[in-house]
Amino acid sequence: MKVEQIYTGCLAEAAYYIESNGEAAIIDPMRETEPYLERLKADGAKLKYVLETHFHADFVSGHLDLAKKTGATIVYGPTAQPNFEAHVAKDNEILKVGKVTIQVLHTPGHTMESSTYLLRDENGKDYAIFTGDTLFLGDVGRPDLAIKQGELTEKDLAGYLYDSIRNRIMPLGDDVIVYPNHGAGSACGKKMSKETWGYLGDQKKFNYALRADMTKAEFVDEVLTGLVAPPQYFPKNAVMNKMGYESLDVVRERGEQALSVRAFKAAWEGNDALVIDTRHQDEFVKGFIPGSIFIGIDDNFAPWVGTLITDLKKPILYVCEPGREDEVVTRLARVGYDNPIGYLDGGFDAWKKAGEEVDTLDEITAENFAAKFNGSNLNVLDVRRASEYKTEHLVGANNFPLDFINQNMSAVKADNTYYLHCAGGYRSVIAASILKARGFDQLVNVRGGYKALSETPLKRTEHVEQVTEL
Repeated sequence: MKVEQIYTGCLAEAAYYIESNGEAAIIDPMRETEPYLERLKADGAKLKYVLETHFHADFVSGHLDLAKKTGATIVYGPTAQPNFEAHVAKDNEILKVGKVTIQVLHTPGHTMESSTYLLRDENGKDYAIFTGDTLFLGDVGRPDLAIKQGELTEKDLAGYLYDSIRNRIMPLGDDVIVYPNHGAGSACGKKMSKETWGYLGDQKKFNYALRADMTKAEFVDEVLTGLVAPPQYFPKNAVMNKMGYESLDVVRERGEQALSVRAFKAAWEGNDALVIDTRHQDEFVKGFIPGSIFIGIDDNFAPWVGTLITDLKKPILYVCEPGREDEVVTRLARVGYDNPIGYLDGGFDAWKKAGEEVDTLDEITAENFAAKFNGSNLNVLDVRRASEYKTEHLVGANNFPLDFINQNMSAVKADNTYYLHCAGGYRSVIAASILKARGFDQLVNVRGGYKALSETPLKRTEHVEQVTEL
């Protein structure tokens, strides 16, 4: 028996590959099929099942393409109603893969169809559970994503989750391995560990939501406390996973078209497209196409695309480093943005050589900012999340979270000069590029962000309860 975790750091997502005696199952695959097909080929194995723990909200699964390319059966737990051919398993149903078995445990709460897959080894011993978003290391799945107006409330789902954890998961042995769908950094939970797998016994001891003496009322209250609004793309991805989507092969063919500067400009105007510059922020600030938005590929690219671009069908043109076109298109598709229509051939250098207009973003070092800040009344926009700002921030700085920039645009004035910072410099450049594209010209990015500022003599407020938001 072989069990392999395939972790995608950008989305803090874990898929799983199980192989036994020439047969395989894959659990919660990412959109692209290549990593799984390569493993199947290396093992000479046939994919029997694509197991989905639920209709994912934070990424588009690769279940449809993978099943089509291998002939595998897509499996969901009880109550699922996919809009494509799949096997909806019964609670406690046993699936055989080579010499091992996988039992379907219906564990509603995160969503109503959510299920946990219990893997037993060749000797019939409980080996591991693949918990999806039901149980994480250090946390449990949020129960506010699948509420239905007039039907289910978040408290209802939290109650179901309590029963699922107590009745289906906690009775299992302490030596059973827990393989969750996500780790720290995912918006699917609030207290997830940086570890990506662990033992159930440790979760019973240290996971706040698995306390032995915890009542259902206490569980509901604690699980729901502190949840922030999920990114806007979550419900849209869940619909795609349930209803179906275009093959990634088609998306790639459309999105990896090389466009000359002239063709790029024509596509921009003719399609009312959005231009995303995916280069590193240090390169972007030196020069970029006026009106383009920076979201760098080398950081949390897909989650920020999903948070900031409200229309999944928006035509997207992009600027990237040569050779990274497939990476950009694939990472867009992972969160449901299936309409990239091409990239600038030759990158930003081609734009400059063509004599086209170029914009820049003013920057200031942390040291020079400190000299200005300690004696002037500066307009400072701290674009970190409210929780980060609450922990520590500059005195007088306003919290202008990048997550909610679209909702808070009315709070900034075009005739003011703003100094922007985040934690390290990535998010502040995203925010500045959005403001620039919307006509705000008097912007200065603080290079290195709060990390650099923390090493300078600046006045700070620590551990505040009230957040000063614009």
